[in-house]
Amino acid sequence: MLIGPATDMDTEIEVGLRRLHETVVSCRRCPRLIRHISAVARRKAPRYRNWKYWGRPLPSFGDPHAQLLIIGLAPAAHGGNRTGRMLTGDASGDWLIRALYENGLANHPHSISVGDGLKLRSAYITAVVRCAPPKNKPTRQEISNCSEYLAEELRLLKDVRVVLTLGRIAFDKVADLASGTVPYTDWRRTLLPSWHRITPADRIPRPAD
Repeated sequence: MLIGPATDMDTEIEVGLRRLHETVVSCRRCPRLIRHISAVARRKAPRYRNWKYWGRPLPSFGDPHAQLLIIGLAPAAHGGNRTGRMLTGDASGDWLIRALYENGLANHPHSISVGDGLKLRSAYITAVVRCAPPKNKPTRQEISNCSEYLAEELRLLKDVRVVLTLGRIAFDKVADLASGTVPYTDWRRTLLPSWHRITPADRIPRPAD
């Protein structure tokens, strides 16, 4: 969401994110995950038999000038891996997007498919791992393989002031980035951990206008 005339900085952020999205979608670093998401896309869940699954690594989405960054573990096998968008088409996505809507950070309360018209305002959603892992358990190496994508998003999303992590793995990875365990600089954000999906909507931080 751009406010006011475009600037060179706007262009840098948006071009950088677009290039990163293309890199993520074409990534083949984790053979186990690629095999898994491809198999899920072929077999499908019975209730989604008429869907054409995305079945590829999943890019992040949201407002390039977000002040709130939400980081989950990975796409769901029949959620993002099906719909092609983070936290879209599963119960966790329904809950989160409704909470964002109730706090003025989304234009409607539903997250169903890429074509549902959802737009985020001052919020951005990503994940530590970009492919749905078997049993929702990525390996250490698979997490490491994706680290540079998250680090690049943190570098590009220059307006982010609050980072909300969903789960222990997301928290630990961001803490590594912030502390320098993984190469990354200029950490000036508030890091908030969230361990359960039942966090009330009114506890989600609201970035300043």
